[in-house]
Amino acid sequence: MSPPAAGCCHVTGFKVENWKQNLRVIYQCFVWSGSAETRKRKAKSCICHMCGAHLNRLHSCLYCVFFGCFTKKHIHEHAKTKRHNLAIDLLYGGIYCFMCQDYIYDKDMEQIAKEEQRKAWKLQAFTPTMVSHYQCTMTGIGEKYSTWEPTKRELELLRHNPKRRKITTNCTIGLRGLINLGNTCFMNCIVQALTHTPLLRDFFLSDRHKCEMQSPSSCLVCEMSTLFQEFYSGHRSPHIPYRLLHLVWTHARHLAGYEQQDAHEFLIAALDVLHRHCKGDDNGKKANNPNHCNCIIDQIFTGGLQSDVTCQVCHGVSTTIDPFWDISLDLPGSSTPFWPLSPGTDGSVVNGESHVSGTTTLTDCLRRFTRPEHLGSSAKIKCSGCHSYQESTKQLTMKKLPIVACFHLKRFEHSAKLRRKITTYVSFPLELDMTPFMASRYSLFAVVNHQGTLESGHYTSFIRQHKDQWFKCDDAIITKASIKDVLDSEGYLLFYHKQFLEYE
Repeated sequence: MSPPAAGCCHVTGFKVENWKQNLRVIYQCFVWSGSAETRKRKAKSCICHMCGAHLNRLHSCLYCVFFGCFTKKHIHEHAKTKRHNLAIDLLYGGIYCFMCQDYIYDKDMEQIAKEEQRKAWKLQAFTPTMVSHYQCTMTGIGEKYSTWEPTKRELELLRHNPKRRKITTNCTIGLRGLINLGNTCFMNCIVQALTHTPLLRDFFLSDRHKCEMQSPSSCLVCEMSTLFQEFYSGHRSPHIPYRLLHLVWTHARHLAGYEQQDAHEFLIAALDVLHRHCKGDDNGKKANNPNHCNCIIDQIFTGGLQSDVTCQVCHGVSTTIDPFWDISLDLPGSSTPFWPLSPGTDGSVVNGESHVSGTTTLTDCLRRFTRPEHLGSSAKIKCSGCHSYQESTKQLTMKKLPIVACFHLKRFEHSAKLRRKITTYVSFPLELDMTPFMASRYSLFAVVNHQGTLESGHYTSFIRQHKDQWFKCDDAIITKASIKDVLDSEGYLLFYHKQFLEYE
């Protein structure tokens, strides 16, 4: 079994005397352009003969000297008028048939294209490393691009497995347990949440990371890339994340050892190390987040928190904006006085949250987080207007909401007098409307829970696989869960994803 020589019957009309030489000239002069002279010629000559544009996916007729826009269909008009049915894309070198209305494959033409491309690289004095770097830069991916040609073994597999694998609502790809390596449930539940973060999954499965570390084996981003491949490989046996644990111990030494750690602390440490290790990715993009970094971590998780401190004498306002990866929220039952509950405590539904009498909601916690706070006489600030220390009020507001909003419910209280866990139930919704704080709507996709006491406990997580399909991840064991199971859980870390992404 071998690939057909041509997938289009209209190619034979082009294959007349000297057709190979003519095609080589087009590739040499107008597609790959290996020498400085041919690049100059391409820049001067390759404009649409109808509108004069250089862009708009320029194509060249294979039968005569004519360049035309594909986007504005000028090349289509030429093909229809002259009955010249084949054209070549001057950027990528693909052959387009106007009769088939598609790009076509021809073995002989493909061979010529490859040969001329290699010649062009040699003319530019590219080493294999430079060629790989050039391709990575042009395509925006992490590995060298090469045209896929099936091996004999792959052809045999394709012949015996002609059906494509369909992703259905019952599909379990992406669901995989994690072996507990000794009190590592705090790590496992965060890994489950991260591997089910949609944009992070898309980033790693499309091979977007370009490692710039001297030793890739010490790069946490490379390990996360491997982890995503393991999760979405289709294997069902639990994965053993020993390399991930070793790298976390190496780069976040305060988490090293087999003692039980805090899942929230691990999340922040993991995001910090990932942020530091993937700073080289997408260098050309302008950073448009409060952390002024264009890495994938900041693109997804970074928001901006505005702090306004108002002098009680002159009412002058001092404003600062700080980046955040999560928002930590106080709970009723802590030693910190809690704000009164919001309206709707009679069993009604407000902002997608079920209000049972006396129940605290996520919106209540957010309202308390953003209320004005009097700093008092013991925390006076030096006012730039009064030029002296004055009492003031402080208020936090959401300046920029991230794509993924992580809410940390502060269940562990540490003070000079006591150390305890706060078990207050907080109602949180599947769909979160942040309109009271900023105009955005979010969908819940992961919840991390803690069972037990401050001294002895266990972390588990709920993750959303498909819409309204939830699973409970308890280290190596994964079981189906209902929406009620999710919403009735205590909640320690809540992960919400923006429903609509804005172009920036």
